[in-house]
Amino acid sequence: MKILCLGHATYDITLPMDEFPIENTKNRIQEKIECGGGPASTAAYLLGSFGAETYFAGIVGNDYYGKKIKEEFKKVNVNTDFLELREDHETTSSIVIANKANGSRTTFAYKPKKVEMKPFELNFKPDVILIDGQEYERSVEVLKKYPDALTIIDAGRDRLEVIELCKMVKWVVCSKDFAEKVTGLKMDYSNFNTLKVIYNKLKEMFKNEIVITLEDKGCLYNDEITPSIKVKSVDSTGAGDIFHGAFTYYLSLGYNIKEVLKLSNYAGAISVSRIGTRNSIPTKEEMEVVYNAFK
Repeated sequence: MKILCLGHATYDITLPMDEFPIENTKNRIQEKIECGGGPASTAAYLLGSFGAETYFAGIVGNDYYGKKIKEEFKKVNVNTDFLELREDHETTSSIVIANKANGSRTTFAYKPKKVEMKPFELNFKPDVILIDGQEYERSVEVLKKYPDALTIIDAGRDRLEVIELCKMVKWVVCSKDFAEKVTGLKMDYSNFNTLKVIYNKLKEMFKNEIVITLEDKGCLYNDEITPSIKVKSVDSTGAGDIFHGAFTYYLSLGYNIKEVLKLSNYAGAISVSRIGTRNSIPTKEEMEVVYNAFK
């Protein structure tokens, strides 16, 4: 099973704090966590660490952060033949303040001017394709060339390009924020009908399978919410990306959708109990333990 992840790669520097800093103050911290991030790239990292044959296609600068991202992929056997290290591009980087008191994260992302990936030809046929809405032209090309692949989009932002790509895949796995912005409606957890209306509107728009992630509430598929597990949240950075990686992994193995959603929820929940992005990904063995405990 060959899995292609196509999209955004960034480098995160996370600063854990006991509370959110007050403006115009100096704050000393005892720890910082550095690792790669980005939706498709974090999913690729999880897939590689779980043992899936994974390829990542994206663009970074030929700089310190870009080389660190490539090194991280190598450690979990993610193929980087289609990772561009460009001299005319600076790797996107983010400073993340993780408020350990409530698990929130505040991100300051430095993203230089947009540089598009160059066209590329795969030397393999992907069985599964996961995209995150970045690299629109390359995503369209790959989706059209491999129509028989299992295709998934991590839909996080309501940009027109992302909306168009949602119409081209078999699975749209989107955030609550995306669902609300695209439909122009709001969810009220005390009134399940508001969730159903939004869900059905997305089904009508995209005409494919829809999953809406609901943060600590779990996720919505068809007429049912699959709940997550309760954990002490210290940093939510990358939780959605990790959900998508786990979703792709278990779906590609042929698990039934209820099992896929449970396991994806668990992966995301475990991640928010840890600081950082890729280093908060649970191992496949941890996933088995948690799954057996909550059957």
